[in-house]
Amino acid sequence: MAIACTHGLDTGFVALGYAKVAFLGVVQGITELMPISSTAHMRVVPALLGWQDPGSAFSAAMQVAALAAVISYFWSDVEALLFGSISAIKRRDFRDWNFRFSVWIVLATLPIIFAGLLLSPVLNACNSPLRALSVVGVSCIVMAALLALAEVYSLHKRTLDNVGLKDSMIVGFAQIGALIPGVSRSGSTLTAALFLDLQRAEAARFSFLLGLPAIAAAGLKEMWELHKAHLSMHGWSILFVGLFVASISAFVAIWGLLRILERFSAWPFVFYRFALGIFLLVGVAFGFLPN
Repeated sequence: MAIACTHGLDTGFVALGYAKVAFLGVVQGITELMPISSTAHMRVVPALLGWQDPGSAFSAAMQVAALAAVISYFWSDVEALLFGSISAIKRRDFRDWNFRFSVWIVLATLPIIFAGLLLSPVLNACNSPLRALSVVGVSCIVMAALLALAEVYSLHKRTLDNVGLKDSMIVGFAQIGALIPGVSRSGSTLTAALFLDLQRAEAARFSFLLGLPAIAAAGLKEMWELHKAHLSMHGWSILFVGLFVASISAFVAIWGLLRILERFSAWPFVFYRFALGIFLLVGVAFGFLPN
């Protein structure tokens, strides 16, 4: 199936129309914030339904929906960090925890910003080799193995109150893995946080809060790129439908993830990722999924 490009950007979502993009918005919203790889699902779901690939620009722009969901769900944390930091600056109390944690978040975002700028021409290009299903499948299996190891070896004792700059930078560097389709930003950061012995729900909370600047930067950058590429008004209207639906489903996904981690463990995601990775590789090998 032909790839739709707008000034070099993969914009296949425009040809899908409102109903299909709304459906994919639900899928994207759920898988974006769960550690199961939204990229994998954005490739395999349209392929199984016989639809055109919505493109990397769609997945990147959907970060705006994830941003809205994370901010609204963790608003008490976001409010405390924002206004607590402002208050600390006014008091010149630079030992304030909210201020220090906010600085750590900013510093931990720098690695993925630099890596993202370097890889952007490859990641968002039409026919990007990194979006091949074989790459996504291998990434799913590798991350399933790493998440399993984190679940086994983590002590699950620490809380967010006693993390430091070193912890933040480790999770920040783990975010770079999210640039590889199939790894998942939530998956890579949650895995790193578990290796740091955080409690499961606290690891997810840490992952989401630390990822806010990266999520915002990725989403807003892609929206700007689409603007520069002169995406049509019809295209923008389709995208906004996807964003609206994705933001609601992403909010529900956060709630579901925290409930699963609190009541069970990360093992359901390990098994799902491994099965998905095998399915993708088998599908490509036998030809019923396009690579």
